[in-house]
Parts: sequence; structure tokens; C-alpha cells
Amino acid sequence: MVKGKKKSNEQSGKKITLKMAKNALKVTVDGKRRLDLSNMEIATFPKCILKLCDVHELDLSRNQLKQIPDTIDQFVNLRWLDLHSNHLEQIPASLGRLHNLYSLNLCNNHLTTSGLPQELGLLRNLRILNLGMNCIETLPPSMAAIKELRELGLFNNFLTHLPKFLQNLPKLQKVNIKSNPIPTDDLEVDHIQRVECLYLVREECLCADCLKMYKEGRERLESRISAALTQKKSIFAGLLMPNSVAQDQQAVWR
Repeated sequence: MVKGKKKSNEQSGKKITLKMAKNALKVTVDGKRRLDLSNMEIATFPKCILKLCDVHELDLSRNQLKQIPDTIDQFVNLRWLDLHSNHLEQIPASLGRLHNLYSLNLCNNHLTTSGLPQELGLLRNLRILNLGMNCIETLPPSMAAIKELRELGLFNNFLTHLPKFLQNLPKLQKVNIKSNPIPTDDLEVDHIQRVECLYLVREECLCADCLKMYKEGRERLESRISAALTQKKSIFAGLLMPNSVAQDQQAVWR
């Protein structure tokens, strides 16, 4: 009997009361209100937090959620939503009505292509979208309307090609497609490595070994640029592909 009760509790997850939710409220450095309910073994979306729907940030990551209700659209001020590491198979269409949202983390769930609503394209102010570590084969064409998108995480999915609309997103800067079954021939980008930091020093400040390394590196770079221009391959304007240097320096996805 005791074992059965314990199993039932595990299945239902932890119950969140309004008092607990209020105690989980925090204020960010820029004065925004964040409701942090991460890693609390929550299996069902707590209805009581709808009374706190004026928050700007909501963290429900690292729980056991299988569904997000349509009432999520009541969080009209929401600018940051973290749902990573749950058991979500589908995202409600009502999420598309969160017009102030600029960061959405859906990483490490059970999402498939059918679980992504076309209404994602209504998130016109979205800048950061993490869909990594799911079961996604293709992206909704409506995502072509997210013109403010800067960063897109698609790593560890089942993508077999890059969506064509990515090259038409004018502000897209980072795309992580690591661990997808995408043929190398389909990656229509140049292979020149880029780094985000550049340090300038005078040549006379370099030791002999560093100067030699610099000259050899410059020759290799000029050779690769020349080869890329000769091949005249089409590229995604402003799109950076992950490389060993960038991956070491980029911030860890939430």
C-alpha cells in the first residue's frame, strides 16, 4: 500500500500552491518580475499561477510537464519563457499570442514537427528560439515571419536539410544544427571560421614564434578566401555556422 501511494505521488508530481508561487517570485536586475518554478517536479501546469500572469519572465524548466494549457496566452507581459527539459509533445497555438516574447526555450522535450504550431510565426518580436534536443524533422514555414530572430537552436534533432527560409531572416546571426542528419552538400555556407573577439597588436610587439604563426595563419586564410570566391558558392547572408572556435566561446544554451 505504501509503495502504491508513493508511485501515485510520483505520477501526479508536486502540487504548487499560490503561496508557494508567490514565494518563487523574483526581481531581475532590470526590474522585471520573474516567476521561477524550475526543477520542482511539477507534472501539471499549476492553474494558480494564472493569478500571477502579469510577470515578465516564467521559468518552468526541468519539470515533468506534458502539456501547456491554452491559457498560457494570459501572460500578456511575458518576454522570456523557459520550458526546457520537460516531457512536452506539443505547443499550444495560443502561445503565438504572446507578442512581447523575445526568448523561448523548448530544448530537451519530446516535440515533433506536428507539435510545433503554425502560430509560432506570430511571435514577431522573438529573438532567441531554442528547439534543440527534440524529434523535429522540419520547421513550420510560418517561422519565416519571425524577422527579429537572432539565435536559433536546432541541435540534436532529425533535420535532413536546412529550411530555405533561414536565408531570408535578416537578423539571424547564430544557428546551431549540430547532430542532425544533414548531408554536407546541403550546407550552403562558406567554410571560413569566424570568431567574435578580435585583438589587435603591433607587429613589433610579437615574438618571433608568434609572428611566424600569425603570417602562416594569414596565408591560410587568404588562400581559403580565394578558393571560396572561385567556387562561387551561394551563402546565407549573415548566417554563422557552428565551428570549433565559436562552440568553445558561445554561451551554453538554456
